[in-house]
Amino acid sequence: MIREIKGGICAVGGVKAYGIKDGKKGLAVITAKGKAAGVYTKNKVIAAPLIVTRENLETNGGFLEAVIVNSGNANAFTGGPGLEDANVMAETLAEKLGIDKKFVGVASTGVIGRKLHIDIIKEQIDRVLPNLGSGVKENDETMKAIMTTDLVPKGIAVEVETSGGTFRVGGIAKGSGMIEPNMGTMLAFVYTGLMIEKDSFDEDFKVLIGRTFNMIVVDGDTSTNDICLITATGKSGVSSKADASVYPEFLEALETVLRELAKMIARDGEGATKLVECTVTSAADERDAVLAAKSIVRSPLVKSAIFGNDPNWGRIVAAAGYSGAEFDQKNISLTLSDGEKSITLVEKGKITNNDEAALAALKAIMAAKTIYIMTDLGAGSEKATAWGCDLTYDYVKINADYTT
Repeated sequence: MIREIKGGICAVGGVKAYGIKDGKKGLAVITAKGKAAGVYTKNKVIAAPLIVTRENLETNGGFLEAVIVNSGNANAFTGGPGLEDANVMAETLAEKLGIDKKFVGVASTGVIGRKLHIDIIKEQIDRVLPNLGSGVKENDETMKAIMTTDLVPKGIAVEVETSGGTFRVGGIAKGSGMIEPNMGTMLAFVYTGLMIEKDSFDEDFKVLIGRTFNMIVVDGDTSTNDICLITATGKSGVSSKADASVYPEFLEALETVLRELAKMIARDGEGATKLVECTVTSAADERDAVLAAKSIVRSPLVKSAIFGNDPNWGRIVAAAGYSGAEFDQKNISLTLSDGEKSITLVEKGKITNNDEAALAALKAIMAAKTIYIMTDLGAGSEKATAWGCDLTYDYVKINADYTT
C-alpha cells in the first residue's frame, strides 16, 4: 500500500538537508549515504556540474554521500573555469563534511554562460551546514533554495507498506521554464530508505524517467542542466534482496513520486494557468503514442487555444497528424474533459459534435484548471500520457526580462 506523507526528502531515513536563498542566488545541501544513480540532459551543451557528477558516479561505484545545488547561475557553457568551479563546490563541501569529493553530486540552475560566484557559494555553504536537519522545515527551505522562476516549491513523499516491511520514497524538484527534457527535469533529487540490491536499478530508473519526466513539455526547450539523482540510504531496514516482492512495489512507489513531481512542474510552467494532460491510446507502438501525446502538449497553437478557452479542437488533430505517429485519419477519435464533464468531438474519423452548443460546452471545459485530452489513434494497442500547460502572455514577459 502506498500513502502520501509529509516531509519530502527529509521523510526518508538517513537524509538531512537545508537551503538558503539570497535574492536570486540560492544554495542547498543534502546529505545521505547510499547506492545512487543519475540521469542527465541529452543537450550537447552540458553544464559543468553534470559532467562532474556523472564522472563521480562512474568512478566511485555508484554511491553518493552528499549533493550540493546552487540556483541563479547554471555554470553552463563556461569551459574550463566552469569545470574548476564545479569541482571546487564538491571539494569544499567534501572537506567540511569529512568525506571524499568523489561521493559528492553537484547541480546548478540559472543563467547560462555566466561565471559562477564561487566565493558566494563558499560563504553560503558555511551558513547552510549548521542547519542541516530532517524535519519538514528543513525540507521546505531546501525546496525554496533551488527555485528560479518557479512560483511554488515541488516535493512529495510516500510510505510503502509491503510484506517485507515499510519504507519511504521522497523527492523534490525545480523546473518551470526551458522544459522539454530528454532525461528528466531541470533538477530533481529522490531518496528512498530501501536497501536496493538489484543489478537493473540504473536501467529501471531510466525507464521510469522515460514515463514521467520525459513526458512533460512547457516550452519545448531542453535545458543544459537537466539532472535527476536517486540515492538509496537503506535506513528502513527493508531489503530488495531479502524479499523479491519488495522491489516491484518500490518501482511503483518511485514512479508515483516521479509522476507527481513531473505534473507539478507542468502545472507551474512559466506563466501557466492550466495543467494539460494528454493521453494517446490505440497507437501502433509506444513510440507513436509518445510522439503524438508530446506533439499535442507541445503545440503552441493548442497551448494558446487552451489559454484563451478557444474551442478550436482541430489544432489537436493537426498536432497528432504531424507528430510522426502512424495512423489513418479515418480512425482517430478525440474527447476533452475537465475531470467531471466531457465531450467527444471526433469518433473514428467522423465529427460528432461541432454545433454552437457543443463548442460552448467545450469552451466551458477548457476553462478548468486541469484539462484532459484523450486521443485514440485507432492503430494498435499502445498508449502514453504527456503533461503540459497553456501558453500565456506572462510566459513571454518572464523570458523577455529573464536577466534584466
